[in-house]
Amino acid sequence: MFVKVSSGAVLGVDGYIVDVEVDVTNGLPGFDIVGLPDSAVKESRERVRAAIRNAGFTFPVKRITVNLAPADTRKSGPAFDLPVAVGLLICSGILKEEDAENTFFAGELSLDGAIRPVTGILPMLLAAREAGLTRCCVPAENHEEAALVRGIEIHPITHLTDLTHPNKPVSVQTKQTTPPASVLSDYEIDFADVSGQIHVKRALEIAAAGAHNLIMLGPPGAGKTMLARRMPTILPDLTFDESIEITKIYSVAGLLDAKNRTRLITQRPFRTPHHTASYIALTGGGRIPKPGEISLAHNGVLFLDELPEFQKKALETLRQPLEDGMITLNRVGGVCTYPSQILLLAAMNPCPCGYQGTASCKCTDAEIARYLDKISGPLLDRIDLMVEATPVAFNELNPDATTPAETSTDIKARVEAARTRQLTRFSGTDTRFNAKMSAKSVKKYCKLNPEANTLLKQVFDSLSMSARAYHKILKIARTIADLADAPEIETQHVAEAISYRGLDRKYW
Repeated sequence: MFVKVSSGAVLGVDGYIVDVEVDVTNGLPGFDIVGLPDSAVKESRERVRAAIRNAGFTFPVKRITVNLAPADTRKSGPAFDLPVAVGLLICSGILKEEDAENTFFAGELSLDGAIRPVTGILPMLLAAREAGLTRCCVPAENHEEAALVRGIEIHPITHLTDLTHPNKPVSVQTKQTTPPASVLSDYEIDFADVSGQIHVKRALEIAAAGAHNLIMLGPPGAGKTMLARRMPTILPDLTFDESIEITKIYSVAGLLDAKNRTRLITQRPFRTPHHTASYIALTGGGRIPKPGEISLAHNGVLFLDELPEFQKKALETLRQPLEDGMITLNRVGGVCTYPSQILLLAAMNPCPCGYQGTASCKCTDAEIARYLDKISGPLLDRIDLMVEATPVAFNELNPDATTPAETSTDIKARVEAARTRQLTRFSGTDTRFNAKMSAKSVKKYCKLNPEANTLLKQVFDSLSMSARAYHKILKIARTIADLADAPEIETQHVAEAISYRGLDRKYW
């Protein structure tokens, strides 16, 4: 007897349908799985055999062949245990073929027949819905993640015997336009906690408003890391579609918190990989491709502390994702594309010891040059804002001597207003932020008056800027104008934008 059961797999962060074809015929008993399975899939033969028997069913002592189609893509993971078992139960007459019609199956089997959760349920179910499937049977621990997909019945199962007595479909919430605001605004940190550093806070506000990449340079203890960790508190709330995109990535990576009640990522990611991270840890990949730190920061912030301490090869991998908003990896199993619309924040010291310009600094010019040369010019060209964090004065640290600092809520309101102006400006196009404007858009939306144009020309010639740096200054000026609710870019906007590129000449 032959039967086909629908399941799925993940390539990159997108799911696709896999037809699990089960053929049971008379002949010498055997159990073969074909269709480029990896070791975990091949081992499902023993798990399925033991699970069916221990669940009280009869395992067919016949010639069994299982094909995973399409056969030209490598299949990995234990998610095919359940569909293979369903196919065998149908061939044995325990289940009916109608039980598998228009139904998606995925789950790992324990030897006693219990169903264990698997990764990647969300992207697989999105693919199942696009393929026209109307029902799905998934592990009970995955059902909250599965319920994020609208338009498909969710049947959570805990044991193989549940298939003979299907549970009632779980109720699915009505679609939200945004996640609950109370969850998104629940941050324990605030910009008001940071004393001083007004100019750095201003640069971070500009970065958040226009999605500009930023690097902070200053001595240890100046507050660079403290400021960076508060960046998500001033970014606009996630839309529902952005939450789904992020949740897909974390589902594939197996990083969804089992204690998370909704399984929906409701806060913008903030990833801080250690400087010993390899380039594969940043970009993703591996024998079984998984998203890296860059993709895990999608729609959020990637913070690289102690930037020059990262391997140079790892830093150079940032070029493509910063430019294109995605990472494309060619591997034996196929081509994987991971989204990477990130806001890059970086922090570094001015010299190896961090105290350049003070009596305690013993770094030679050669050591400083070697330290700074770890960051290549092409990478620096992709960083829009460069700001120096200076040591905080005592009167700024003393609460009695300072006025209350601006809160994240105040800054966030201006950032959201600026981003709303950008969305209106770029409506009908793929562009959402000033930082992502094309050269054609820069020419259209970043026109300068004669005074501003003269100022920019003088700076361009004196600093020997590249064309990319020139366009970045125009984009930053456009963001500054948006924060000021100015319809046109004025001279003061250009002057402030230029000030954030001054580190080019001072340190590099």
